[in-house]
Formats: sequence, C-alpha cells, structure tokens
Amino acid sequence: MQIIPLALAPSLPVWRRPVALLFLMAAAMPIAFATWSALLNNFVIEVAQFDGSDIGWLHTVREIPGFLAIGVIAVLLVMREQVLAMVSLILLGVATAMTAWFPSLGGILTITMLSSIGFHYYETVNQSLQLQWLPKDRAPQMLGWLLAAGSGATLVAYLCIIVTWEALGLTYNMVYLLAGGFTAAVALFALLVYPQFEAPEPQIKKMVLRRRYWLYYALQFMSGARRQIFVVFAGFMMVEKFGFRVHEVTALFTINLVINMIAAPLLGRAVARWGERKALSVEYIGLICVFLGYGGIYWFGWGVMMAAFLYVVDHIFFAMALALKTYFQKIADPRDIAPTAAVAFTINHIAAVFLPASLGYLWLVSPSSVFVLAAGMAGVSLCLALLIPRHPEPGNETIFARFAPAPAE
Repeated sequence: MQIIPLALAPSLPVWRRPVALLFLMAAAMPIAFATWSALLNNFVIEVAQFDGSDIGWLHTVREIPGFLAIGVIAVLLVMREQVLAMVSLILLGVATAMTAWFPSLGGILTITMLSSIGFHYYETVNQSLQLQWLPKDRAPQMLGWLLAAGSGATLVAYLCIIVTWEALGLTYNMVYLLAGGFTAAVALFALLVYPQFEAPEPQIKKMVLRRRYWLYYALQFMSGARRQIFVVFAGFMMVEKFGFRVHEVTALFTINLVINMIAAPLLGRAVARWGERKALSVEYIGLICVFLGYGGIYWFGWGVMMAAFLYVVDHIFFAMALALKTYFQKIADPRDIAPTAAVAFTINHIAAVFLPASLGYLWLVSPSSVFVLAAGMAGVSLCLALLIPRHPEPGNETIFARFAPAPAE
C-alpha cells in the first residue's frame, strides 16, 4: 500500500491527486443511491404494495446505520479512512444491485439495511476526507463543484432511464443491477489504483464531544429531522397523490439535477461571500415556505405543477447545506474532524430512526400535518443559524462567545 503525505500530492499526475479522488467518489456514489431513490417509490408501490406506514418503516430501517455511524470510530482503529470509504461504496453498490431480488417487505427492509450501512459509513468518512483535504479558503467553492459533479453523473443515469425505460422495456432488476454494479466497480478501481493520502494532522480515534461544538450538533440534529420528511414523504406524495410513473419521477429528478449542476457551484461561491450564517438563514427561510407550500397542495387542492415546482425549489435550498460543513471546518480542531463527523452523523440520524415510522401513521390521517411539522423544524433551524457569528473560528463558535470568560493563563 503506497502512502503519500498530503503535502506531496501535487507532485502526482492530476488524475491521481486527492481532489480527483473526491470527484471520482462524488460521481460514483449517486449512481447507485440516486437510482435507488428514483425507482424506490414506484418499486415498493407496484411490486410490494406498500402504503404510507410501510414506506415509513422502510426509511426508519434505512436510517438505523446512520444513527450508528459513530461505529466508524471503532472501524478506523483497524482500517484507514480512505479504505473504509471505498469498502463502504462497494457495499452500497452490491446491495443496490440486489434490491429487486427481494420484492417483499422483509426482503426489501433487509437489503435496504445493507445498502444503508454502505451509504452512511461512506458519507461519514467522505465528509471527513473533504474537510481534511480541502483548504479552508477554497472549501465552499470546491464543495459546490463536488455537488455539481455528483449531479452530473446522476443526470447521465437518469437520462438513460427516461429514454430507455419504456422503449426497451427495462425492469427494476436490470436498472438496479447496472447502477449498483457501476458504483461497486468504480470503488474497486479507486481502492486499487489510488495511493493512500496521509493528512498532516492525525485523527483522534475515539468519540469526541466538545461543549464548544454544541451549535453544530444542534443544527445537525434539526437538519436530520427535517430532511427525513422531505426524503420520505415528498417523493411518496408525487406517486401516491399524482400517480407519477417511473420515467415521470425520473424526469422530475433530472430537472433537479440540471438545476443543481448550475446552482451548486454558485451556491458555494455565495457561502464563501456571505458567510455561513446568512447562507443557512436563506436556506431555512426558503424551506419554511416550501414545506408550507406542500401543505397547501392538500389544503387548497393545488395541482401537479405546483407540487413539481416545490420539489425542485426544495432541492436547490438543500444544496445550501454545504455551509454547515464549512462552519464546522472553521471552528474545529483539525484532529477532531474524523471523530466529530461520525458523532455528527449519529446526531443527524437520531430523529431519523423514529420520525419516518411515526409520521407514516400521521400521514395516513393528515398528510398536510406532516409538512406543517417540517416547516416548524425549519423555523427552529433558522433560530439556531442566527447564532452563528459572521467569522466563526476556534474560540468564536457562536455569537455568545464574546461574553464567555477569557481562558485562564
């Protein structure tokens, strides 16, 4: 295994440098995950006859590995972060490829658990590697470009589904096999071809909970709770209420991708210029309006065009969440990045374990109430975002830091 200090990475060919690897991973992961997401609602309704309660339980099971992401710290005692990222991507790809082999509630829950372990462990480590490998002054812009790269790769997959789903009579099994197999193959290539990059600051390999990170933890918790309502119920609504078919759902996702490819780099520049507090405030105000708009579909009978518009706008605002990553990068001790990424993922998924299943039952009674609850969560997030200082750094993590007593000499 070739180990290269990060400082020597610029001497490598461009395609073998850390940033190139980040882009390769950013393109590989969504092929499996986004394809799984695009087909999921149609697959479980048409093949497994899911209702709102069943889809809630599926997403609860899917989020359990996220809640247990703190286990990454234990794995890092025996495996390097970069290796764990690739192994997790391989697991995600293989499990996605097998999704259609088990068209029952129990089978789908089992395979979803396996793919979710791969996804969440990959995301935990990937976030850590991004914050370690990207310089602070360029991180917002680079994170925006990484989002755009993921959107571009997924766009290719979605266009293939739209063009060929009905024309070639594709099946769920064929598409899942191709998408999952591609992600697994790319991850295996990256594992074998790229050197292991050694960051200058060795990461602490134990759980880290620091009082000065409390605002970051709170924002992560609210982000996870709010995101679950969108992930679980917004797409489900498009199929259940408006009867979207596979190629129509995929077309809507494709519109999101094209817009995100354009918007993500611009949003990265906006975060760098505005600062994290203003960027997150704009995101949360926008999400309050979007979630109330979802409720309006049920209150006022708004049609499919309004639902599709809200769905697209929703995705744009969620892309601004990269500001949460850069906020932590600015306030963190460099040695805390890996363990705190694991802790943050666990905090992010606390609500995810119980919200989908419980709100699945509420959905059966009043779908609009689910979206009103999401709007309230976005409001709480807005209040928290206003506590971020204009220039966060160690010792200036919140606007209250100026009132804290000076540390003892």
